[in-house]
Amino acid sequence: MFTHPDFDAHEMVTWIQDPHTGLRAVIAVHSTALGPGMGGCRLWTYPDAAAGLTDVLRLSRGMSLKNAMADLALGGGKAVIFGPVPEDAAARREAFRAFGRAVASLGGKYVTAEDVGVSVADMEAVAEETRHVSGLPPAGGAVGGDPSPYTARGVLRGIEAAVARRLGRADLDGLRVAVQGTGNVGGSLCRMLAERGADLVIAEANTARRDALAADLGAEVVEGDAILSAEADVFAPCALGGVLTAQNVAGLKAKIIAGAANNQLADEAAGHALAARGITYVPDYVLNAGGIIAVGAEYLGDKTRDQVMTAVDAIGPRVAELLARAEAEGQRTDLLADRMAMERIAAARG
Repeated sequence: MFTHPDFDAHEMVTWIQDPHTGLRAVIAVHSTALGPGMGGCRLWTYPDAAAGLTDVLRLSRGMSLKNAMADLALGGGKAVIFGPVPEDAAARREAFRAFGRAVASLGGKYVTAEDVGVSVADMEAVAEETRHVSGLPPAGGAVGGDPSPYTARGVLRGIEAAVARRLGRADLDGLRVAVQGTGNVGGSLCRMLAERGADLVIAEANTARRDALAADLGAEVVEGDAILSAEADVFAPCALGGVLTAQNVAGLKAKIIAGAANNQLADEAAGHALAARGITYVPDYVLNAGGIIAVGAEYLGDKTRDQVMTAVDAIGPRVAELLARAEAEGQRTDLLADRMAMERIAAARG
């Protein structure tokens, strides 16, 4: 593992197997310099354990960068559960309770929450075994619950900032946005964009969900990877990572890439290809920090709901500042954001 290409001085990688429930998972803590390593738990059916390890290493490092750029007192961590888990509700609950015991065993170095394939109900099961969990149903007016709407709101603010900077537009009316993935975050983002007058092109593997959303919002539907070459001003990847490669960047029509998916660039070559074509790329972890701002506030108890909304809305000015600085320095946005985040982490370690 120490020679794995995505291993980046991670502080901890823990493999979990529970013989009673069949749970198999891995938790990675990249850094606790700024605070406990916080990041969601992803449930996914990987082709093998190596693919899951690659995912958790990349995602946990991304959480360190995301939390640093969002000025949160949190480090970076992530967990993946190897699917499938039992479909029976009671058996699923027991599997997540086993995951909760694994989180508890780390003594607060890792704090979990929802991610792809995981629900609020799953986190409630985790909370039966550990207090190091967030994304739980809110009590009274407290912050809590599904972080997806906060993530979508932050992405919207970032798109607004990027459109203003790159296209010189003060509104989204008539803007054409291609959205890949219409799950909890992507679906919420589509609704927010439509409310502001944007025209939507969507792609989604779940055809029933896709068609219902398209009918509701009047969106154009395309199949699979055709979304990458759709005629659009903005391309918003909101599914899984690694969607942008040096090869498919050549076919992009959009002038701006700004979406919620983690690790959108498949490799260094993809970032270089975007820069070579003059496409404005908003680094994913700067843009999609709304969810972690919300669950972080829930766990730390340091913000009211109104303060969380203000912090999420600050993603817009943060994106504007990053784009302006990258242009002034002649630097790629992703490399500049990486450098800024790692400088903050290094300063905290010092």
